[in-house]
Amino acid sequence: MDSRCTATPPSASTEQHTMSSPHQIQLTVNGKTQQLSVRPWVSLLDALRHHLHLHGTKKGCDHGQCGACTVICDGERVLSCLNLAVMKDGSEITTIEGLGQPGNLHPLQEAFLEHDAYQCGYCTPGQICSGVALIEEGHATTREEVKELMSGNLCRCGANTNIIDAIMAVKDGAHE
Repeated sequence: MDSRCTATPPSASTEQHTMSSPHQIQLTVNGKTQQLSVRPWVSLLDALRHHLHLHGTKKGCDHGQCGACTVICDGERVLSCLNLAVMKDGSEITTIEGLGQPGNLHPLQEAFLEHDAYQCGYCTPGQICSGVALIEEGHATTREEVKELMSGNLCRCGANTNIIDAIMAVKDGAHE
């Protein structure tokens, strides 16, 4: 038997080892540089929750359909469950924990309180991160546009109208 046909090429085992080995990545999360060692298949969501212990970002559907895991990555809204942590190496990430603190809330957090834009609160971190980025991106020009652009963030409790009210209030400068 010809050994050339049955031998495993040396690069295959090296490639398999590299694919399963932890990768060293650097993220700037809420203004603080973080060094992480993550497997290639770890989502940004799981890196935030399990490696950095930032539990504000929620795992809802884990399929990119509900928006509960929305964070701000390099100034844009992203679904952290659909992004691998290794893909975001070098990125700046803002989670709900990085937007405001008790006594010093972000204007959209204040507007959510004023407009009763939350019910159970599960979707609220993703809604707020999405709303902040939406405003910063300059896309929130009309109520209909905000409604359309926020459609990827689901609220099972039905607070959508109040969520849009809160975003519009911040967009219009009622909360600065």
